[in-house]
Amino acid sequence: MSWRPTYRSSKFRNVYGKVGNREHCFDGIPITKNVHDNHFCAVNSMFMAVVTESSGGGSFIVIPVPQSGRLDSHYPKVCGHQGNVLDIKWNPFFENIIASCSEDTSVRVWEIPEGGLRRNMTEAVLELYGHSRRVGVIEWHPTSSGILFSAGYDYKILIWNLEIGEPVKMIDCHTDVILSMSFNTDGSLLATSCKDKKLRVIEPRSGAVLQQASCKNHRVNRVVFLGNMKQLLTTGVSRWNTRQIALWDQEDLSMPIVEEDIDGLSGLLFPFYDADTHMLYLAGKGDGNIRYFEITTEKPYLQYLMEFRSPTPQKGLGVMPKHGLDVGACEVFRFYKLVTLKGLIEPISMIVPRRSDTYQEDIYPMTAGTEPALSASEWLSGINRDPVLMSLKEGYQRPNQLVFKAPVKEKKSVVVNGIDLLENVPPRTENELLRMFFRQQDELRRLKEELTTKDVRIRQLELELNNLKNVSPNNV
Repeated sequence: MSWRPTYRSSKFRNVYGKVGNREHCFDGIPITKNVHDNHFCAVNSMFMAVVTESSGGGSFIVIPVPQSGRLDSHYPKVCGHQGNVLDIKWNPFFENIIASCSEDTSVRVWEIPEGGLRRNMTEAVLELYGHSRRVGVIEWHPTSSGILFSAGYDYKILIWNLEIGEPVKMIDCHTDVILSMSFNTDGSLLATSCKDKKLRVIEPRSGAVLQQASCKNHRVNRVVFLGNMKQLLTTGVSRWNTRQIALWDQEDLSMPIVEEDIDGLSGLLFPFYDADTHMLYLAGKGDGNIRYFEITTEKPYLQYLMEFRSPTPQKGLGVMPKHGLDVGACEVFRFYKLVTLKGLIEPISMIVPRRSDTYQEDIYPMTAGTEPALSASEWLSGINRDPVLMSLKEGYQRPNQLVFKAPVKEKKSVVVNGIDLLENVPPRTENELLRMFFRQQDELRRLKEELTTKDVRIRQLELELNNLKNVSPNNV
């Protein structure tokens, strides 16, 4: 990228990254060695969840954020999946509810007890089956409390209504694996990047593709909505295999507004956007640095600010929500960096240097809070609302104690768009395959015996009927 000298005034011009002290890091964590392109880490103000290396299925650990230091080797895990866990996301409105997806084709919702786990957790609050292949990406709706999106390797996106525990919509417009999903501020639009090299803007309730770009010069990997700016930002690779970022108008994806080359490295670029400060952070998988920019609605659109450098490469990054930041230290963003080789997770705080100790209103505007704007049924009926905002001035205070209630599900068929999603769901393990085989053998044996019995009964009834016909004329 061409770093042009510029003298544009910006309050974020001197933002710097500060690595947490050793006592604030998390050590001794068996971070997963899976090569899937996800972060494998999710953070909120109470807990940090990390996907771990395990045998015989997939698991992740949940650690209370204040409980830093070295982790016990026998620390309890969430280990209900039969395949590797590929993605985890905390519910933005219930801080003890986390969703996970796996190679076992399932999506599961877990309720973490207050204070963290004391023993291994194997029973999920909800087990959601509908994909026919492994599930790679999940996203919570940004304003509705009970809507979850999942994207599988069957090229489909399912919308789950957690109030009833079932899928209510299937988006089937992709021709290859979905790489990422991103919502606009009120959740009325969904942007996706796909392995078929196309960028799409979708109306999620109808599944209609509103805009589509065939990226020949810029192969899209990740996409993110830029708040209310009506713009999208994508990271990808140019035709010369250099890493690129591109800015798009969400109303017209025919051509990118700006395309900028970053460097010639091969690691995937993860974009993180802060809608409150209009700052974009770029972190490469396997890199040690994090670049950050300020985005404006006027030229040059992308303003390079600075770069955080570190000698240790990152496998993934978790991000702390706004209400979990240290406002007194002028912290505007916080990463949790996964260092696989050391089994270490270190916090990196992005700080605006200010001399005053008072609350800085210019860098902490009203931000999206932890109260949902809509229920699942309201959003599905067609209602859109912006997030319920909160101030960080008095620190984080939950407005009300919401309780997540899982529906009581009965076993039945799940039909979406005329397709039964639970029909022919593949077995998830070899033992399950054997159990299914023996069950089918027993069922076939039982049906054959029942058929034989009915044949005998039919012949008996036919003989009785013939006898009655023969006897009837004599009685007359």
